Amino acid sequence: MTAYRNAIQLGDWIVTTDNSGGIGEKTDDLVAVPDRITARFATRVALLEQWAAGAEPEAVLLHNFSGDASWDRYCDGIRDVFDEIGVVSPPISGSSETNMSLSQSAVAITLMGRQTFDSNVLDGIWYTYGTPLVGEEVLTRESEIASLASLDKARRNGLIQRIWPVGSSGILAEWQAVTGDTTCVMASPLDVTCSAGPSTVVLLQINPSQLAETNHILGTSLRALE
Repeated sequence: MTAYRNAIQLGDWIVTTDNSGGIGEKTDDLVAVPDRITARFATRVALLEQWAAGAEPEAVLLHNFSGDASWDRYCDGIRDVFDEIGVVSPPISGSSETNMSLSQSAVAITLMGRQTFDSNVLDGIWYTYGTPLVGEEVLTRESEIASLASLDKARRNGLIQRIWPVGSSGILAEWQAVTGDTTCVMASPLDVTCSAGPSTVVLLQINPSQLAETNHILGTSLRALE
């Protein structure tokens, strides 16, 4: 099985990143949302990829192409993610493009973390948690999004063996990446081919003996992969 999703390991350090373009507060953006929300969801993806690699973030790099006015709003969105899981945000640094004014918003958020546990346990059963959502659905159906706070509680309690966030390629493509089998198929009540946007659904590996306790934390949206 693949060890990491979109991460680079540099010694004990794990580096993950996510970006958004055409999503924000500029007139020509394709999706109109506050910059704070754009940054929150980009940070969410990078954090999930930290967890997928068994790491905890210790620093944030913000790459802001939307202009100086967006910097503080992006920082607020980054901090919202860490507020959600009840920890202090790591220090934020980075850069803003101020020489050129772009017609659409663009931002990238990179997390640097230290590997703290081995996430390559292979004896559990895999489940989906959350619903694949993209675009406006992310805002209108937020209750269906995999909860970072619940995931963090479950993993800190030792209930999750592995986390694998799902992105724009969809559940099936991510499952094929995890298993290394590009021919495998699955049965699910969810649409396994549609985009999950900012990782609104994740794959989780859970020991069956701990499923009841995990369900108590994550709720009823855990669905076993078949």
